[in-house]
Amino acid sequence: MELSVFNDASKDKSGAIIEKWRVKLEDSGVHVIIGGHDSPSPRGVGYSKNQAVAQSSGSYLCFLDSVFTANGPTVIMPTWFCSRAWFSHVGPFDEGGQGVPEDLLFFYEHLRKGGGVIRVDQSLLLYRYHPRAATHSVLESTIWAHRVRFLEEQALPRWAAFTIWNAGKQGRRLYRSLTAASQRKVVAFCDVDENKIRKGFYCHEDSQERPKPQIPILHFRAARPPFVICVKLDLTGGAFEDNLRSLHLQEGRDFLHFS
Repeated sequence: MELSVFNDASKDKSGAIIEKWRVKLEDSGVHVIIGGHDSPSPRGVGYSKNQAVAQSSGSYLCFLDSVFTANGPTVIMPTWFCSRAWFSHVGPFDEGGQGVPEDLLFFYEHLRKGGGVIRVDQSLLLYRYHPRAATHSVLESTIWAHRVRFLEEQALPRWAAFTIWNAGKQGRRLYRSLTAASQRKVVAFCDVDENKIRKGFYCHEDSQERPKPQIPILHFRAARPPFVICVKLDLTGGAFEDNLRSLHLQEGRDFLHFS
């Protein structure tokens, strides 16, 4: 095992801390490679990751990255383990610097090139919160925009029409974020909230179309798949998951989880 560390012009004594750990790790048989620079300003997370990969020699790469996320992507960088050969095929990381979600962009390129995902149901990393961490420079709106565009690029072309599962804030936001062509594919919203269903429809007030589109709001059992689901998992005490299972749908064909 080998640990590759690249210090991107940090000014918080990271270098001294890393050197202390080098002794402990190498005494345990873990080879440590340390690179970096001390210029006045950092080059960014994407650049640093690329440098850490370049100076390493292993056949497989496991990225250890501190991340804080609330409404971001469902697959985030600390979960990644891949071969060097595949990284070279897909990468490198985007080096646009501060504010660029280099891990999400890399993951989307991985999917475009036919890559898959294998889930490991174990806790492999403890996340730590740091108020000045680079991850906070990536705006939630930037993540959202990339996710919507990838949904429209990779998933929605397969469907002539679809239903957005969630007539609340997130579902309406997704609808408003879609291109006009994708919006026209939305045949309904669905929900379990009787007040939303009783209202009957959602009117997109900002639309330039006349008359303004009015999208029906249905109970989920009355709605037609395929669904783009904008309901977060594990937040309803299992009620949403039970409702979804009761429809006996196939993920990828009949529904996709957007959030």
